[in-house]
Amino acid sequence: MNAPLAERIRPQNLEGYLSQQHLVGPKGSLTSQLNTGMIPSIILWGPPGTGKTTLANIIANESGRPFYTLSAVDSGVAAVREVIEKAKKSDTLFSTKNPILFIDEIHRFSKSQQDSLLGAVEKGWITLIGATTENPSFEVIPALLSRCQVYVLESFSRQDMEALLNRALKEDEIIARKKVTLKETEALIRLSGGDARKLLNILELVILSEKKEKVVITNELVMQKAQKNTVLYDKTGEQHYDIISAFIKSIRGSDPNAAVYWLARMIEGGEDIKFIARRMVILASEDIGNANPNALLLANSTFQAVSTIGYPEARIILSQCAIYLATSHKSNASYKAIGEAQQLVRQTGDLSVPLSIRNAPTKLMKQLGYGKEYEYAHNYEGNFVPHEFLPEEIKGTTFYKPGNNPKENALKTYLKQLWKEKYSF
Repeated sequence: MNAPLAERIRPQNLEGYLSQQHLVGPKGSLTSQLNTGMIPSIILWGPPGTGKTTLANIIANESGRPFYTLSAVDSGVAAVREVIEKAKKSDTLFSTKNPILFIDEIHRFSKSQQDSLLGAVEKGWITLIGATTENPSFEVIPALLSRCQVYVLESFSRQDMEALLNRALKEDEIIARKKVTLKETEALIRLSGGDARKLLNILELVILSEKKEKVVITNELVMQKAQKNTVLYDKTGEQHYDIISAFIKSIRGSDPNAAVYWLARMIEGGEDIKFIARRMVILASEDIGNANPNALLLANSTFQAVSTIGYPEARIILSQCAIYLATSHKSNASYKAIGEAQQLVRQTGDLSVPLSIRNAPTKLMKQLGYGKEYEYAHNYEGNFVPHEFLPEEIKGTTFYKPGNNPKENALKTYLKQLWKEKYSF
C-alpha cells in the first residue's frame, strides 16, 4: 500500500487504459495486433507520464506472453544476454508466444548494448518493447529501429486528465479514506503539463497533506501545496528539439516576440547557452546571409560573449541577438547556392579545372599551358576582367541568385553590370 498513487491505479487491460486512442481505440494499431496475436517489436516514444510502461504491461497481459523487464539505466549487455538466453530456452521458439523484453529508457543504451539485441529480435527469440522520451531517429541505432514499429504516444488531453483524476478519487483505497471534492482542476492540469504520473503525484500530495477528513480541491489549494510550477522542458529529449525548432522558425519568420518567448522557455529550462548561440550563428548565414552580413558577425560575437559570461546575464545578450536576427532582412540565397552546387557536383563528378586558372608552380606545368591565359583582375580598371572560371561542361551555370532585399538588390545590379548576360542575375 506504500506504492505511489500512479502505481496503485495502474490499469491491467486496454479497457482501463486512458488516452492514446489512435493506438488502443477500436481502430487502433495495437488493438488490431492484440486481437490477432501478432505483436511486432515496438518502440514506444512519448513524453514522460504518457503510459509507456503501462502499455507494455498490458500488451504482455493480454497476449499471454512471458514478460521480462530491464531498465537501461542500470542494465548492461550481460543483463540483456541473460534474458535472451532465458527466452531461447523456452518452448515458444516456433510459436507466436515468444517472450516480451521491455526496456525502459532504451535511448540510454549504448550502440554496443543496442547491437546485443539485434540477433534476438531478428530471429524471433524475443519481442522487444522499448520505451523512450527521446526521438528514436537520433537515439536508436538504424539496424534496430528498422526491425521495430515506432508508436508515438501523446501528452494526455484535458479530458484524459480529468477522467484520470475522477478514477483516482473513485478507485484508490487510500484516497477514498477522505471525503474529497474536486471543485477545480485547472491548477492540477496546468502543473502536470500533460504528464499523468505527475498529475497523480500532485493530487496525492495535496490530499494527504491535508489533516482534515474533508478536502475540497481548489486551484488555490493546489498552488499552495505544490508551491510553484516547474517548467516542462527536457533538454535532452523531444522538447529540446521542438522548442529550438519553434525558436528558429520564429526568427526566420521575422517574429521577435515569438522568438523571445521560445528563448525564455529554453532559458527557464536550463538549456545550454552555447547550443542556443550556435543555432543563431547557423541561422545568421542560412536565413539572412548577404541580406545583412552583419548578422553573422553579431551572432558569432554572441556565441563568444555568452560562452565567457554564462547565466544569468547571458540571457540579455541572447535576447538582443535573437531580436536583431528576427528583425533583419532575410535571404537563403547562399544556402541554396551551395546546395545546388553540391547537387551538380554529385551529378557531374570530377570535372577538370580550366587550364587557365590552374596553378603552375613548375616549368613543365607552364609548358603544358597551366595558367597561360589567366589575367590578373587587379591589373584592370574596376579590378575586373571577364574570364571563364567554371569547367567547360557547366559554364554559365548560375548557383547564386540574390534575394529580393535592399542589400542583395544592390549586389544583383553590380553583378549584372560585371557579367552582362553571362549569368542570369
